[in-house]
Amino acid sequence: MKIYAHRGYSAKYPENTLAAFRATAELPVDGVEFDVHLTADQQVVVIHDEKIDRTSNGTGYVKDMTLEELRKFDYGAWFTDEFSGEVIPTLAEVLEVFKETHHHINIELKSDIFVYVGLEEAVLREVEAQGMSDRVVISSFDHEAVRRIYQELAPNVENATLFVNMILDVADYQKRLPAKALHVCLPTAVRKPVIEAISKGSIVRVWT
Repeated sequence: MKIYAHRGYSAKYPENTLAAFRATAELPVDGVEFDVHLTADQQVVVIHDEKIDRTSNGTGYVKDMTLEELRKFDYGAWFTDEFSGEVIPTLAEVLEVFKETHHHINIELKSDIFVYVGLEEAVLREVEAQGMSDRVVISSFDHEAVRRIYQELAPNVENATLFVNMILDVADYQKRLPAKALHVCLPTAVRKPVIEAISKGSIVRVWT
């Protein structure tokens, strides 16, 4: 079993912030997971929600604001005053934190609600610029994006399909997509389709 820090060290630090990722870099865990969106000026930023309302003192959609506009808000004070002043990080900044560590990087494309044209390409450019193509898995509930990563953009980079509910014959679906790994919700991890997929050699990671 391998352990990943979900949205960074989000139990003790504000999720998806540089503080959470710097703390993760010091942990003896196997990897880190975080989420990416695309700004109005085509910058890849790390945040979970489509809106900034829950994890900042601002309001509105990530897609409607530039990076400069997004960085006018505080992304740490909602957690505790200790983290006041945290800004929304870019993908490049987060990758830099882990460039010299051992951690495997799980980048989730949050394109299942809004279509972010160019998100896959932008993420791959940042990963390649850091020389980390062999250390990442790009995952998404947007299975079209997962397929595109393999078939059109970067077949050498690991891709993974995310599921909330399980489907029958998931191993066959994985092969037809194709995806190199399955990321499944905890209750489905012991279901027959997942067990069968594991027996056929599928890499399965379970999210919280």
